[in-house]
Amino acid sequence: MRFLSIGEAMLELSEQQAPLWAMNVAGDTLNTAWHLKRLAGEAAEVAYFTALGSDSFSARIEGFIADAGIDTRFIRHEASRGPGLYAISLRDGERSFTYWRDHSAAKLLADDEATLAAAFGWADMAYLSGITLAILAPEARERLLAALAVAREAGVTIAFDPNIRPRLWESAEIMRATLLRAAKVADIVLPSFEDEAQHFGDASPEDCARRYDADGSREVVVKNGGRDVAVAMGGRCSHHAMRPIEPVDTTGAGDAFNAGWLFGRIRGGSPEESLAGAHALATHVISHKGALV
Repeated sequence: MRFLSIGEAMLELSEQQAPLWAMNVAGDTLNTAWHLKRLAGEAAEVAYFTALGSDSFSARIEGFIADAGIDTRFIRHEASRGPGLYAISLRDGERSFTYWRDHSAAKLLADDEATLAAAFGWADMAYLSGITLAILAPEARERLLAALAVAREAGVTIAFDPNIRPRLWESAEIMRATLLRAAKVADIVLPSFEDEAQHFGDASPEDCARRYDADGSREVVVKNGGRDVAVAMGGRCSHHAMRPIEPVDTTGAGDAFNAGWLFGRIRGGSPEESLAGAHALATHVISHKGALV
């Protein structure tokens, strides 16, 4: 199994005991790749597709990815750019973010069609998020969506987390339209109910699952902040009770859940088995500080 994750790897600052901060490496699709590789071990090859600079911090990020056992062959380098940076602030276990990413090299990740074709030609499954799309220029966004469609036609399974971040988009209308286009190209969709309810008006996780599975051809798992989950497959929607816990830090919970679900399905697990693994991994992550535990 060859798993390709596409997106932005960033430097992460997490607040420790004042006035100290710790620097780590993270990013939504990188978090999922990291967890999936730890779950799968030698049973799956995992590669990360992004763009980095040629500076020491970019080298630090690439080294971190390689040390995790994740293939770096599809990482492009843009000498005039560097990595993005974000800081996490916590209050009662809930996080808020401050970003510095205007000149992130990852904004150019889809600029080389040959690299895109090579990466998708290598993969059995490709995974991306709404953030992956949001950071791109409109023409690059179109290039990536077209490459995803071609890859799916060639037999690559496409997994997509809408991961809605309105501030990254030009407008709410463009955001909603692009997310829906990406979901239509995907075989597996992994939305979060709270975000979907706010921006698409879904009344329940089941409504969200049915909307994304309107033609009955997708596997949709609606995350719900540790609460009950809805799953749609083949036109049928089911409700699954989850046991919530009090979080220490919710950073990266959805990314970990996605890894647990995808790993479960890759290895042939049932929806119930895959949900149990996904929930257990997300629970472990939110019991600690930081996205990667």
